[in-house]
Amino acid sequence: MISVLLADDQALVRSGLRLILENEPDIHVVAEAADGVEAIALARELRPDVCLVDIRMPRLDGVEVTRALAGPDVPEPLKVVVVTTFDLDEYVYGALRGGAAGFILKDAGPAMLTEAVRAAYAGDALVSPSITVRLLRRLTPAAGTTARTPLSDREVDVVRAIARGRTNHEIAAELFISLSTVKGHVAGIQTKLKARNRTEVAVWAWQSGLV
Repeated sequence: MISVLLADDQALVRSGLRLILENEPDIHVVAEAADGVEAIALARELRPDVCLVDIRMPRLDGVEVTRALAGPDVPEPLKVVVVTTFDLDEYVYGALRGGAAGFILKDAGPAMLTEAVRAAYAGDALVSPSITVRLLRRLTPAAGTTARTPLSDREVDVVRAIARGRTNHEIAAELFISLSTVKGHVAGIQTKLKARNRTEVAVWAWQSGLV
């Protein structure tokens, strides 16, 4: 079972999310939080597999909660997925830079919600398609600048596909390689880049001018 913490200041929203998640055989909601401070306290106490966090909450917002639970300075980071009605770029960018393993909109539907939970649990990341490219294009450096890369040519191909939002299955089909080979490349890429998830790989790709 994948244990999940829900953090949202609206009880009705939490109830709806709980209903969707607990309709899945492999997901169980272990706690709910109504504000950011409570979310951090419960997450540190219970250490759920995935924390679903709203952006706008009392006391501490979702970006601050994400940074506290999954930020680069956290010794044992938790997996945080931001779920919100607000797709403002500063929220998305702040959450992902703060260590979020996903960013989805509340109107994305139940399927994407459960997919995001499972992706985070598996060490992957999912960002709503409607905001992925728009967000990452903001990170593109000035024209003509491309960072030096420690990656092989094939790893660069995989990174470019990740930055475009491709899944492992789609990458395997596009590059004519096996799924296990893709997974091996992704693991090696994350090690070389010191990236904790695919989102950080994608951010690096756009910042480096590879896409």
